[in-house]
Amino acid sequence: MMRFDKFTERAQDAAMRAYEILQRYQHSQADTEHLLLALLEQPNGLVPELLEKMSIDPEMLTDRIDQILGASPKIGGVVNMAVGQVYITPRLKRVLDNAQEEAKAMQDEYISTEHLFLSICSERGTPSARVLQELGVTKSRVHDAIEELRGGQKVTSPQAETRYRTLEKYSRDLTTMARQGKLDPVIGRDKEILRVIQVLSRRTKNNPVLIGEAGVGKTAIVEGIAWRIVKHDVPETLAGKKIFSLDMAALIAGAKYKGEFEERLKAVIKEVVDSDEQVILFIDEIHTLVGAGGGQGAMDAANILKPALARGELRTIGATTLDEYQKYFESDKALERRFQAVYVDEPSLEDTISILRGIQEKYENYHKVELMDEALIAAAELSHRYISERKLPDKAIDLI
Repeated sequence: MMRFDKFTERAQDAAMRAYEILQRYQHSQADTEHLLLALLEQPNGLVPELLEKMSIDPEMLTDRIDQILGASPKIGGVVNMAVGQVYITPRLKRVLDNAQEEAKAMQDEYISTEHLFLSICSERGTPSARVLQELGVTKSRVHDAIEELRGGQKVTSPQAETRYRTLEKYSRDLTTMARQGKLDPVIGRDKEILRVIQVLSRRTKNNPVLIGEAGVGKTAIVEGIAWRIVKHDVPETLAGKKIFSLDMAALIAGAKYKGEFEERLKAVIKEVVDSDEQVILFIDEIHTLVGAGGGQGAMDAANILKPALARGELRTIGATTLDEYQKYFESDKALERRFQAVYVDEPSLEDTISILRGIQEKYENYHKVELMDEALIAAAELSHRYISERKLPDKAIDLI
């Protein structure tokens, strides 16, 4: 008897989607193709990702399976059976049983979407098996893609699929972007950059938090450090390090299951910790992490960060405003102790003009226009004079 409580949440979701697909095509029994299409259509699903790793177009496979299901006999009328009343073909039952064996063979505690896909790829003589064979999807290739995707992780919780390659999925590698010339050059701010580098180089309390109003260029300071790492203009303690900017919106988006956000964050932190101090995590708007995670009884995200910070395993750069820092950090002494405040003031008018001159070429190339020096000076002066609710250099750049 198949126990669905041993399925991960994503695998359970795929089973429910297979039932919805059966209704969509007006079929009387659930087969392997319904489950395969469910795995392919799953939002943020792993199966399309595995196929892309094998250089196979997921859309092509989806279209072929859609054709097979479309050509299958329909029962006519509306299919309205409860999930428990759906008849499962012997083929699909075999796939589900084999998925359990795949999980055991891989020493996993739960049956995940990878096990279901591996089991489907093990089939012979079925319509889906023939299509997979034609496209070059073999069990051994899928197995290799799973190993690469997992990075040695095991399925030990119902949310396991959300933990794979999370750093790559939910952040941007600023050092790689600097190397590729995708970041704007950082002009000035040498004092703040050196202060952050100094804090990062400490043995303890080496987590700077940049405090300044919106638009003063806190993120630019972190990008400046990424530039310096690429140019080998940093102390030996930071040589070869990578700075990843955490995308909080992506981390929270789609986390509909209870605890899924926390699982993702834990996985990100684990990857940073496992990097053996090679990764520095930049968290913009770090105050959003305090109280993030939603539901009542959900673990506060800051409490997930604290143990790794306390042990010195996680090196982080935060950025927030003074109001948010006072509201969230100063009221939480345990959190405040982990960070060293670095204050970022609004640049002067002269510094703003220098910053505008530094980014001038990038903006000219992008917009295919020539920016006169008088225009840069006017943008700085006029924004400083008339836009009182915003800060330099951000408001001057917006005027350009």
